[in-house]
Parts: sequence; C-alpha cells; structure tokens
Amino acid sequence: MEQRVAEMTGRIVEEVASCGIKLVASLPDTWIADLIEAFDRDQRFIHVPVNREESAIGLCSGAFFGGTGALALMGASGLMTCVYALTKVNYTYQIPLLICITLRGSLGDQAKYHVSNGLYLLPLMDSLSMPYVIVDNPDKVALISKAYGHSRVLCRPVVVGFTRSVLRGER
Repeated sequence: MEQRVAEMTGRIVEEVASCGIKLVASLPDTWIADLIEAFDRDQRFIHVPVNREESAIGLCSGAFFGGTGALALMGASGLMTCVYALTKVNYTYQIPLLICITLRGSLGDQAKYHVSNGLYLLPLMDSLSMPYVIVDNPDKVALISKAYGHSRVLCRPVVVGFTRSVLRGER
C-alpha cells in the first residue's frame, strides 16, 4: 500500500507542476500528509504551511496578483470554514484559485466525526455555485489541470476533491 500511496502522490505532484503552480499553501490532514511532504521536498514549489484555512486562501489569492500560480491544500472541513473569505474576496474581485481537498465523510471514511462533512460539503459548494470535480480513481488525476484552467476562465475558485481510496492507495 505504501508503494501505491507514493505513486499516487507522485502523479498528483506532477500534475500540479504541469499547471505551472509554484506556491502550495497547506493545512495538515492525515489523508494528505504524504502529499504535503512531497510538495515541501520538491524544489519546484514554495510550500507554506499555514495555521488557518483562510490564510491559505489569502496567500494563494495574493500570489495570483503577483503572477504566481498557487494551490490551497486542505481538508473538507477546512474548506467549509472559508466560505466568507472565498465569497467576499475571490468572488467579489474575480480571483481564480485552485483548491484541493480531502472528501472527508464520504464513502470509505470510517471516522464518525467526519460524517457532517459528507452530508454538507457538496451541497455547500453547490449552493455557492462553486465548481468542483471529484477524483475518485487514479485515472482522474488529470482533472487537476482542467480545474486549474477552468478557474482561470471563470475567474473564481475551483475545487478538486480527493477520496480516501485515491489518496491512501486503497482498492
């Protein structure tokens, strides 16, 4: 399983790099711990661990104005805490942003305390008209580039949600 996690992590990092992204701001989540470490080690990226999800949104949005492609990487619950920042800043000022999240609370998550994420995350994004794609098998990793490009066309955030099975190399 560790080999599958490493392979998937490598594929995701390469896909992000192919977008021209240089800055990754992240918050810890066990599902993406390997991914965070990979971005931190990779010299193609500036990795900034942040203490709040809104800080990742602000940092990555500011990077856009400096001409730097950026990715905010966090858990599902973290995205749900960012509604005001995303609607007030990114929607109002038409700032594109790629956000990658875990799909906590979805099928395969055995943690009872994440159930609310599974119940409310997708309806929340739908209510905000926030485009998202779900990477629920390894063949969908290329959706990262499409989501990044779409955020530039829309001038709004686009979310890529990863299932546990993809991130943790489970079958």
